[in-house]
Amino acid sequence: MVQLTEKAVGKVKQIMSSQEPAPAGLRIAVVGGGCSGFSYSMAFENQPSMLDKTYTYDGLKIFIDQASMLYLEGAEVDYVETLEGAGFKFNNPHVKSTCGCGSSFQA
Repeated sequence: MVQLTEKAVGKVKQIMSSQEPAPAGLRIAVVGGGCSGFSYSMAFENQPSMLDKTYTYDGLKIFIDQASMLYLEGAEVDYVETLEGAGFKFNNPHVKSTCGCGSSFQA
């Protein structure tokens, strides 16, 4: 199961509230590409796919496809704000290495 911190849930809900029409939830996925082989994807969805796992965090629905679930099991998504910038950060126990820029990983 994927975990989302309170800060991550709050930020997603804040962004979703400005969307027209309001999406049904957030899709989190692992996609091929990047320097190290895989990268994370986050996008709003109007409805889940038939094979998605759906999780609910404080009223926020998260959709994850079965293939991505293999790489996201046990991962935590946080929202961080630093002097360099702000964004969502994945803490994933399956990652063996990351690229120099930190946007892709190898599992």
